[in-house]
Amino acid sequence: MGTKGAAVKISAARKELKERYGLSQQEVRSNLTYLISEGWVEELQVQKSVPLRTGTIIPQVTPFYRITARGIDKIEGPSEYTMKKFHDIKIEATGQNIITLGDGNQVNVKYQEAAGALAEFREAVTSSDIPEEAKLDLVADIETIQSQLAKAQPSKTVIRTAWESIKDVAVAVGLGVDLTALHGILSPLWQ
Repeated sequence: MGTKGAAVKISAARKELKERYGLSQQEVRSNLTYLISEGWVEELQVQKSVPLRTGTIIPQVTPFYRITARGIDKIEGPSEYTMKKFHDIKIEATGQNIITLGDGNQVNVKYQEAAGALAEFREAVTSSDIPEEAKLDLVADIETIQSQLAKAQPSKTVIRTAWESIKDVAVAVGLGVDLTALHGILSPLWQ
């Protein structure tokens, strides 16, 4: 910890950033907040106790900040040790333009990107703290779309209807996932 360690106090970061780039205290704080929210920097809290002359002990927490592996990858590019995006998804080719994903879903190879995006979205849904009923509704609609992706000619109507249901439920329960990218990947399937 500290200026020569892997993590620094915000005061040290402010001083360095003011000297190098002329950033104000407010600019450093807002940029740090952004970096934390993107997962590029993490806050570590070091706790210690400060005894007073009266015998009272006051707990003190000092926040330190350090760059995460994701932050290093953003700046320097991924290393040879960086996990691949789908590292834990088993993908097998069947020889007939169909692939089987680790969750057992089979998709036509030309819809592989959509299937991967749906798998990530499903993970976000199942690991969220939304009501279980909403999770079931969303997962069922995700699987409906995934089942269509195994076909050479998926039903545009089925995919569009399932997507509209996903969108409605996700918004209603405040899922907190940006659906824009997923919409961009899926919308060509019904157009």
